Amino acid sequence: MRSLGLLLAVVLLSSSASCFTGGHRDIFHDEYGREIQRDQALRRRNIVYNGQIANSYDFVVVGGGTAGLAIASRLSEDSNHTVLVLEAGDTGDAVANSIDIPGNAYYSSLLGSSYDWNYQTVVQPNAANRQITWPRGKVLGGSSALNGMYAVRPSKLEVDAWGAMIPGGDKWNWNSLFANMKKSENFTAPSQEIQQEGNIMYDPSSHGTSGPVHVSYPGYILPVVGNWTVTLEDIGIPFSADANGGDGWGGFIATSTINPTNWTRSYSRSAYIDPLPPRANLDILANSTVTRIIFATGSPQNNLSANSVEFATSRTALRQTVNVTKEVIIASGAIGSPQVLMLSGVGPSDVLQAVNIPVNVELPGIGQHLQDHISTQVTFQTSDDTAASLHAANATNLPNGQSSPFLSFINSATAYANISDLLGSYYTTFQENITSALQTSSSTLVPSTDTGVIAGYEAIYNTTVQLMGTPIGQMEILLSLTGTTQSTDKVVAIQAALQHPFSQGRLYINSSDPFDPPVIDPKYISHPADIVMLREGLKLARILGNTAPLSSAVISEVSPGPSVQSDDDWDAWAAENFGTEFHPSCSCAMLPQEQGGVVDSDLKVYGLANVRVADASVFPIAFAAHLQMPTYGLAEQAANIIRAQWNGVALTQPSSVTPPTATSTQSKPTETNAKTSNASSFPTLSISFMFSVLISIFLGL
Repeated sequence: MRSLGLLLAVVLLSSSASCFTGGHRDIFHDEYGREIQRDQALRRRNIVYNGQIANSYDFVVVGGGTAGLAIASRLSEDSNHTVLVLEAGDTGDAVANSIDIPGNAYYSSLLGSSYDWNYQTVVQPNAANRQITWPRGKVLGGSSALNGMYAVRPSKLEVDAWGAMIPGGDKWNWNSLFANMKKSENFTAPSQEIQQEGNIMYDPSSHGTSGPVHVSYPGYILPVVGNWTVTLEDIGIPFSADANGGDGWGGFIATSTINPTNWTRSYSRSAYIDPLPPRANLDILANSTVTRIIFATGSPQNNLSANSVEFATSRTALRQTVNVTKEVIIASGAIGSPQVLMLSGVGPSDVLQAVNIPVNVELPGIGQHLQDHISTQVTFQTSDDTAASLHAANATNLPNGQSSPFLSFINSATAYANISDLLGSYYTTFQENITSALQTSSSTLVPSTDTGVIAGYEAIYNTTVQLMGTPIGQMEILLSLTGTTQSTDKVVAIQAALQHPFSQGRLYINSSDPFDPPVIDPKYISHPADIVMLREGLKLARILGNTAPLSSAVISEVSPGPSVQSDDDWDAWAAENFGTEFHPSCSCAMLPQEQGGVVDSDLKVYGLANVRVADASVFPIAFAAHLQMPTYGLAEQAANIIRAQWNGVALTQPSSVTPPTATSTQSKPTETNAKTSNASSFPTLSISFMFSVLISIFLGL
């Protein structure tokens, strides 16, 4: 166990040796505190600070988040194309320290601030009639600027299942997405010390090394992390020697979007925008909410062409427009993208008519098929140091405005447990019961009467139940050492998050005012299979906490405590305590139009000639993964598709890729470690009970 003295030494050495000064001081001051040429420095980032933009652009990207900035950066590589990004949130310059320092995701979070959309669901009957807060990043970089920095990829089985659901889906199979996730990545291996202490395994060939997004491991690690995979093996969940190459199940220490040269967060702005030289063809305008897309009059029915985008700086500000000569690319996320379409008269006709928005294109599937990962945690009092206890003990000595190896520590010990890990031999009966309930479920649980949306529900349902019979994870189990609701220091949490929900919800607008939030109804646990899997995941978390070697540091269970034993006890407790892992997706699903789909395999919105959606909203199924890395991969492929069309070249596809056999500089795993699984992220910090859990879970995005 590292001592407090050693931690302090690490922190102080980092303070004096690190070249990173934080706070974007290069923008405003030199090393002596003197103001420098602010405008010249800011222009290097292609961000428009004076509000002056051109009247017209080839491409207008709606949303400067995880996907939007990546797409804009790639499109503006072609000097013959002009690109504008409109972002509703601020630049983030004033809170750069909170964004850049990884540990501040736990200890100085921006959740609940003006940099957070602060969405809320409607009351959820199966969550003890609670409303659940849905934070999303409202800043350049979007949720990649606020999340927990997990660089976890979905499995080949899931991605190939997605590709099989849509004509032309070979553009979205594993070979394609794997190549594009690697294209986005700049991987750095852990130091030998960190690798050995954390028992980390990885395969270099599964990673990219020339992309913009830094992916690595923290510069500081706690010894208990090294016990994680060994404990998992003791309960039958194998070590994953390479979780990034297509076999994303079992236990492992996840990579994170951390830049190891200065221990800072690597997110879409710092990766794709800040390093760019001035580009005359790229403008990024913050504090600009898109209010609607305007279509050319006289456009053919069901092939409307967007000719401008309307936006405003506030609810009461004057509406402005910018012309579009080629395309509008909507990248506003699983909540914002369907909202923008509906505000533009594209969506379910009953929703639009209810708020007096003329129907331009009726697409009943917009806002439907909404899916999310639900999660809660079992907590234990510990005798060991945790990241939270070390942080609290050294709070006055931690570097101010500067990252350090210790402040790069985030929760990254995770596992994806499959259905047999959860249910044992009963899983076959469980799977058969879910399959036989399809017709009942589709006739009673779909939040739409449209036959296409119902068909889409059934397609997603069938794909999800088929994947259940494979090794992929149904629950993510994650070790949290950064504080819980019970204490900010000597408490360990083991979190459980449902990865493949059978419950599908919806979101819709109930106002024509773009500054009113949409109605979000995920319909949590509307399908009974979801509570069964969540319950069994929590039982597994309890077992882990009582299994050696992890149990050597456990004193007692704090929550839910020994009074919760029966299935009914667990179900009642979970209903009152689960939140969200904040991975919403599928609200503009890539499905055939006759299945309530919103976009085709080229990301084009059905009925619109030149509007695409490119973000996590287009995934038709939920993944057993955090959504950041597949969203970067999607953005890279979106840019490939768009550039191929407008540059008049064929889209090149990668050759067949077989998931590699993992190798490592570390000694080979034991025979138990190496076996194939038959077989899931989010930090925690306490202010009040619910807000602590929400922070904990959200940061897994």
